[in-house]
Amino acid sequence: FIDDKSNRLIGWATMRQLRVKSTLCPKQTAISSVCEEDYNQFHADQRSYVPEWKDYTSNNYTAFIRQAFTYQSGAVLETYTYVGDHASYGSGGYVYEFRGRLSDLQSNLSQLHQLSWIDNRTRAVIIQLTLYNPNVQLFTAVTLLAEFLSSSGVFTSARFELLSFYTFTSVYQLVCTIVYMLFIFYFVWIEIRLLIQMKWQYFRRFWSYVEIGIIVCSWTSVGIYIWRYKESQRIGQLFKDTNGYVYINLQLAAYVNDVLTFLFAFCCFFGTIKLVKFCRFSQRLCLFIETLRYAGKQLISFTMMFSIVFLSFLCLFYLLFVSKLLRCSSLLGTAQMLFEMTLMNFDATGISEADAFLGPLCFAVFIFVVVFVCMSMFLSIINENFARARSNMDGKNEEIFSFMLSTFQQWIYSKKPADRKILKDRLGERYSDQMNSFSERVDDLLKVIDRIYISQIQDASTVKEMNI
Repeated sequence: FIDDKSNRLIGWATMRQLRVKSTLCPKQTAISSVCEEDYNQFHADQRSYVPEWKDYTSNNYTAFIRQAFTYQSGAVLETYTYVGDHASYGSGGYVYEFRGRLSDLQSNLSQLHQLSWIDNRTRAVIIQLTLYNPNVQLFTAVTLLAEFLSSSGVFTSARFELLSFYTFTSVYQLVCTIVYMLFIFYFVWIEIRLLIQMKWQYFRRFWSYVEIGIIVCSWTSVGIYIWRYKESQRIGQLFKDTNGYVYINLQLAAYVNDVLTFLFAFCCFFGTIKLVKFCRFSQRLCLFIETLRYAGKQLISFTMMFSIVFLSFLCLFYLLFVSKLLRCSSLLGTAQMLFEMTLMNFDATGISEADAFLGPLCFAVFIFVVVFVCMSMFLSIINENFARARSNMDGKNEEIFSFMLSTFQQWIYSKKPADRKILKDRLGERYSDQMNSFSERVDDLLKVIDRIYISQIQDASTVKEMNI
């Protein structure tokens, strides 16, 4: 166990170095004719050396020291490409293993320092170790990275990935997974029927791509899940056989787990987009879709114009403040800063301090052109098409509750839909005939009432004469 008394170190830690070859400088000077470029796969050094990075030595060194100067491939080390902040580093390298007593480790590290194990050709040092916490039954893959740039400077980063190799943690999770896969089977059957019926017209529907995205991501997740399960079984068996006294690299398991997380994210994304489809049952929510449909062409034209304007300001701010503002040190950082300025989230003091004249001037021009002009155009497009969509709403969209009620009634009725339609048509014809003859019957009724009224008057006059 390490000092926290909760996490146990699995096996030992490893320190892997990646180096570049020495090449002739494009322009040789009297100062130096040999240059070491930044790391890439073409300039990576894959030769084996003896201590002090020489081809031959007469001194005797321990096996751990000699191994630190011997190149090993990724297949031997069971390591994979690692993506850092400044480059992507290969799977091989020169590895030193932290094995043995503490005094031996200190002596070896001191000796590596004296032998210049890290020199001007070093571009990355990656320290990897694996921890296991029995209290929560979680593995932790720890990766510490130090990147050495050719322009000088060392940039460090760390990554901690928690891994749980249990298939299902509860019965509820198992039930939800089964129900989800049943829905996926149902969606596949529905989409196959639609594809057969509509043929090439199927690929012209937006919702077809949403359904395909859900199905593809779901089935791919099943395959990746099986792959992760097999990898967890291999790691678990190795841990059981060695009692955790051998180095276990979880880099592949971490990558597989990341891919599975990405697929889950896309499944949630497409599933959430599918909820918009229910907007057709509400006139108010349907305004959103109708507004986008009416404003589609105008928004495309506006996006092209806005992209050109934004790109021009991106080049302006990047070239002016690349050496003065940290956020403008890269194109991506500059674009992020300009988007925040569009949302009125900015640091006016930093821009003014970068340049007393050009800073406020560029800032004022950007706010006027992008915020006041471009955003006003965008809002006017949305408002105009929103009013158009609201005026053209025909009121034929069903409410979701009425749709659910009619569907439920179709399920519980014993008659088929065709029989109900025939019965409805017959009843409609019968009621129509009765309404057409209603006026004639009213006339007949009035005639009868008139005859009765006249006869009563005649009888009343006859009785009156007899009394007289």
